[in-house]
Amino acid sequence: MERLERCGRWLRARLASGQVRRRLPWLLLAIVLVGSALKDNDLVPETPMQNKRNPLNVYFVKVAWAWTLWLLLPFMTVTTYQFAKSKFRYGPTKSILLVLRRLSALLVGTAIWYVCTGLFLYIENLTGSCSIPGGGSELHQPPTTKQECHRGSGIWIGFDISGHCFLLSYCALLIMEEVAVLEGLATEQNSKLRVVIDGLFVSLCLLTVIWVFMFLCTALYFHDFSQKLLGVLIGLAAWYGTYRFWYLKPFSPGLPLPNVPLSSKKYSYSR
Repeated sequence: MERLERCGRWLRARLASGQVRRRLPWLLLAIVLVGSALKDNDLVPETPMQNKRNPLNVYFVKVAWAWTLWLLLPFMTVTTYQFAKSKFRYGPTKSILLVLRRLSALLVGTAIWYVCTGLFLYIENLTGSCSIPGGGSELHQPPTTKQECHRGSGIWIGFDISGHCFLLSYCALLIMEEVAVLEGLATEQNSKLRVVIDGLFVSLCLLTVIWVFMFLCTALYFHDFSQKLLGVLIGLAAWYGTYRFWYLKPFSPGLPLPNVPLSSKKYSYSR
């Protein structure tokens, strides 16, 4: 328990200045630029991470949104409820309403994930064609979708926007925004609530490290530069459009730290 508390305290201190949130979008863009340059010039060494069947890709990245949702749901519930009670002195009813309002951000995120991944597949089908080994003489009609092409043992060649770059960047930015609530939340040391919050917080930070690392692997080993750049730009646009624009409005899920101006040190991206 003491190690967990020390780890949580250390991570809080690193995130308190907001430097991680300010620099992460630029870091992601830099990774795409540098990683793509290394890949295009064949300067990337062979490692197990270039195999799509590596454990991190199979058990984490393939279900990245599920992992993010699974950890953020209890974290946002507990911290928002505690924040409402301790900071605003809300009663149970108003606290629960605030929790539900903040949790709606996860519904928004789920909708963004669903729409964008569907759009990427649609664009790939629209712009692609199927290459069948041996000429595909066994097929009466050429496949018109990626799924049909794969069923015919073919290779679909289309504009494949990097879903990994989109989702991993969006998940990492989403987590960094939501853990900002700890900057205004006070809990008693050695309490059960503190242990739960620290455990979830450390897990979310570890998950973010995995997302950024796998984002780096994607930049180094997979996709063309334009596909990766467009993927991360869409991820950044989804984050910016929600947390930097819509969530400032009255009818929205709101920010993790209610009533804190965007220009304050806690949210500023200009310092």
